[in-house]
Amino acid sequence: MTTFRLTPAVADGFPGTLIAVVTATGLRGHESWPGTVAALEDLERRLADGSWQPADETDPRIEAWHAAYRSFGTNPRRVRPSVDALGRRLAKKGSLPRINPAVDSYNAVSVGHGLPAGAFDLDRVEGDVEIRPADGTESFTPLGEPGTVEQPKPGEIIYADATGVLTRHWNHRDAHRTRVTEDSAHVAFVLETLRAADDGHLLKTAADELCELLAPHSEETAVHHLSPERPSAACR
Repeated sequence: MTTFRLTPAVADGFPGTLIAVVTATGLRGHESWPGTVAALEDLERRLADGSWQPADETDPRIEAWHAAYRSFGTNPRRVRPSVDALGRRLAKKGSLPRINPAVDSYNAVSVGHGLPAGAFDLDRVEGDVEIRPADGTESFTPLGEPGTVEQPKPGEIIYADATGVLTRHWNHRDAHRTRVTEDSAHVAFVLETLRAADDGHLLKTAADELCELLAPHSEETAVHHLSPERPSAACR
């Protein structure tokens, strides 16, 4: 069991935080996921016909993340929140990347709802996970760069377990160690907003949508929520 914990510094600094942690056990990443394929193709089709556009930095959902990044010293136009970067890529190229079914699922939900998302292979997580400011001593190896070691700046919001940093700049990029692959069978997905009062219902809808994509290809799914009022959740 892994406990996800929103620390007091983050809860106090960002009182509108609401995070959905969606867990899936027994994931079967090597089989076909037609629902995920359809979700990706639907977004791309609606973009092409002009009936939908991904949220950009003028959207309040993204503006809130830009403000948060600036508050802890990150330039959000150089180091973008994940959903902002993904939406810009989609708008430019007309398509989303295909990584693997689990990652493709949360990417579709993320850009479709304008909410940052990420995921961790829980079999590679050590101990509990805290969402907290970095103290400047931690190390981070970026996804896809196993030979690179970075050091988050003090005050930068990170996800961290007992071994190291799982995400930098809150949700800019995940770590290589806990990356989700076709072989990952026990995964925690996170969806986030800083505007719980405005987007809480949207986040819960997105979490349900992600569960619908995951459920046909897993033994069990569950949704937990973190907020300043409920700062921890034990996830199986």
